[in-house]
Amino acid sequence: MSTALSAPARSALRSRFNPFSPFDRFAPLTSLLAGCMSVLAFAPFGLWPLQLFALAGLFRLVLNETSLKRSALLGWAWGLGCFAFGVYWPYVSMHRYGDLSPPLAALAVALFALLLGSFSALAMALANWLRSRWVAGLHLSLLLIFPACWMLAEWLRGWILTGFPWLALGYAHTGSPLSGFAPILGVYGVGWLAAIMAGALALLLSAFAAGRTDTRAMATLGLLLIAGVGLRYIPWTHAAGQSISVRLLQGNVPQEEKFQNARLADNLAMYDAMLRAKPADLIATPETAIDQLPQLLPPDYLPRLAVFAKETNSHLALGIVLSDAPGIYTNSTIDLAPRLNRNNLYRYDKHHLVPFGEFIPLGFHWFVNLLNIPLGDQTAGPLPQAPFAVKDQWIMPNICYEDLFGEEIAENLAAGYSSGAPQASILLNQSNMGWFGQWLAVPQHLQISQMRALETGRTVLRATNTGATAAIDPHGVVTAELPPYTRGTLAVTIQGYTGWTPYIVAGNTAAVVLAALTLIAAGLATRKKRVESLRQEESTIRLDGDG
Repeated sequence: MSTALSAPARSALRSRFNPFSPFDRFAPLTSLLAGCMSVLAFAPFGLWPLQLFALAGLFRLVLNETSLKRSALLGWAWGLGCFAFGVYWPYVSMHRYGDLSPPLAALAVALFALLLGSFSALAMALANWLRSRWVAGLHLSLLLIFPACWMLAEWLRGWILTGFPWLALGYAHTGSPLSGFAPILGVYGVGWLAAIMAGALALLLSAFAAGRTDTRAMATLGLLLIAGVGLRYIPWTHAAGQSISVRLLQGNVPQEEKFQNARLADNLAMYDAMLRAKPADLIATPETAIDQLPQLLPPDYLPRLAVFAKETNSHLALGIVLSDAPGIYTNSTIDLAPRLNRNNLYRYDKHHLVPFGEFIPLGFHWFVNLLNIPLGDQTAGPLPQAPFAVKDQWIMPNICYEDLFGEEIAENLAAGYSSGAPQASILLNQSNMGWFGQWLAVPQHLQISQMRALETGRTVLRATNTGATAAIDPHGVVTAELPPYTRGTLAVTIQGYTGWTPYIVAGNTAAVVLAALTLIAAGLATRKKRVESLRQEESTIRLDGDG
């Protein structure tokens, strides 16, 4: 017996769930605009409820489709709108700083958005296929199948081809009630719960249009919101050790001047003055603030900074490019400590590199050759790496793009548990967002750091070239920030935290397993109904035969 919906059943379902049929006439355009609207849920706008409405609209449009190709098209249109609006800024790096012509840079960004949109296309096609095959009702579809497929597609986007998890749903909820789930399920788990809320909202809108109420959908929304608020009050981590004084430097060096030979000396002098302006327990520069290899620096440059560190009992966390052999480069952080010698120089090497910007994928050297991006093929560092000590706090660096990968930061934190090494109490992100111009990229990246604070229960420090240079507490709240696109120093006193959130222990595994289990549960629930329907049909056939 076929388990696919019959034509009359599909028609009845469509009419039941289609109170807004005028939108379906232009469904791909509606989906595209909904994807654009979803960007307003993220920083700097922070209108997170719009994400729920935008995703609910996509779910409703897909449910009215019987074609998997149309389902994929609608998901693709949604993703295209989201990423073309929300991740337009690589155009700036490719055109303004990479010397790629405007048409080619625009084409590259469009193709990138289309590639990213393929994951939402996959999610919607798979969700509608499972709904049809399992003959799932609206509640199973919208509360179990669609959210789980969406979350698993986002998780795939976070690691396929090294991953690009920017604008994952969960990042919009650093300030929403769902933030309480972040220390347990991480950004993907929060995004999964947001998708469930979107499904419940779609059910409520359908019921409202039909003059009914949907208690199950209302209960789902209410329980998730109440549970999220309640979870905020669980102290997963606790303050440890004495607070430390910190100075975070923001050089605001224009990207077009950063690697110009005529500007190198001025940039080095500027950071030398900023570093030695005032002592602090920890002074951190942005990523690659020291933009020459150590062997090319003035002979007294690093020794002079080391003397300052020793005399003032300061730790200088320098973003610098290192080379261990000809043609081998790493994007690194070194700690010039007060008691520094050749045997105890701390070094952290960036391990998650940016495709095309920091490493060249196989077969794409021709494309990178069109760009004028220095140090475009680097060597990745190991994972995990150890933190460094500042008094009785332990600082764990990560560099720019690595901040998007919470599971890797959790792995660094968890490594100390198995090896007996000290556990990091403060996270330090050193970034240079000058590649991407102004507006969206900077506040979006700050929000990503806020999610890392929530997931790990740690204070997060950000030292950046153009912004956002900031301090974030373990609850994801920005406690201090420099104005972006200005030169300055952020001086703060920071408390370290220790302990284990569930996310540090399990990473993304818990969210992925739970989403997969909900799919299995949906399949089992519909299987039971299908078996009962088959038995009733067989019973009817026997009665007819007896007659």
